[in-house]
Amino acid sequence: MGAIDGAEIGGAGKGRREGAFRALLAFHAEVSRKAATIAERHRERLRCARGCSDCCLDGITVFEVEAERIRRLAPEVLKETPHPAGRCAFLDPEGGCRVYEHRPYVCRTQGLPLRWYGRREEGPSLVELRSICPLNEPGTPIEDLPAADCWEIGPAEGRLATIQIAYGGRPARVSLRALFSPRPSARS
Repeated sequence: MGAIDGAEIGGAGKGRREGAFRALLAFHAEVSRKAATIAERHRERLRCARGCSDCCLDGITVFEVEAERIRRLAPEVLKETPHPAGRCAFLDPEGGCRVYEHRPYVCRTQGLPLRWYGRREEGPSLVELRSICPLNEPGTPIEDLPAADCWEIGPAEGRLATIQIAYGGRPARVSLRALFSPRPSARS
């Protein structure tokens, strides 16, 4: 994933927010392309499909700029009743995503083999860790996959945080379920 620079986002104030919003749209498109490439490499093992919602949990939070994408581009969904608590508020009765085209970053990489660097309890050294949805586990052990066949957690999140900071300062998080609540109106 490429870095975000000031030229990509734009000027100050409202122009900067709009530039950050456009950068988010480009970022989501790039993530979707890269995730699709990895998914294609794993087409035999991935069981993800419309209605599979095991990873669509309640309590997921996103940056304000991603919440704004849903508010702007899928406002009709926010007038509907959210899915009952326990699963993502944006699921329809059949388990499909009602904002799929505008879904947040985290939802674009679900189901893929993931890799990241972290510490194990038994030592201070950073090690590569990997995980995959249990439904997608059958096949080559994920520890044996080439690094390029896994989604690396870290670089994209840093880029998304940079977009959020350009959009509105601190990296505030918003619950997806909270998007169904009316926003307080700004006072003049």
